Amino acid sequence: MGSIFSKIINRELPAYIVAEDEQHIAFLDINPLAEGHTLVIPKVEIDYIYDLENQTLAQLHVFAKKVAIALKKIVPCKRIGVAVAGLEVPHAHIHLIPMNQIADISFSRPKLNFTKAQYEKMAGQITEAFRAGTNHTTTLS
Repeated sequence: MGSIFSKIINRELPAYIVAEDEQHIAFLDINPLAEGHTLVIPKVEIDYIYDLENQTLAQLHVFAKKVAIALKKIVPCKRIGVAVAGLEVPHAHIHLIPMNQIADISFSRPKLNFTKAQYEKMAGQITEAFRAGTNHTTTLS
């Protein structure tokens, strides 16, 4: 049985996908710490990120960088924080979290809630920025 992320890759479960290529997919976290909190995963199902082959790991980070650049164009923030916890889902993944202070990336913080329309709007804006490299800034509000 595949992980929940493999089910998203295979379109067996819905997700707010913001970017995808042959080897990776990025989608909004449904329990976000911040507006635009995005998960970036390889399509190969490997539990622990450091069990990935070196080239696969490097390509994952390059893809995550492209997503982070798009995300920063959409969500006003000082930085896009990067976290690899790896305990929540047995599938390697990177958290990209818009942040203005270090506390913004704390997983002990309460999770935010957004409507389906807000998630769809955010996903569409990040996707557009990922594809076109646009330079606009907007928020879910």
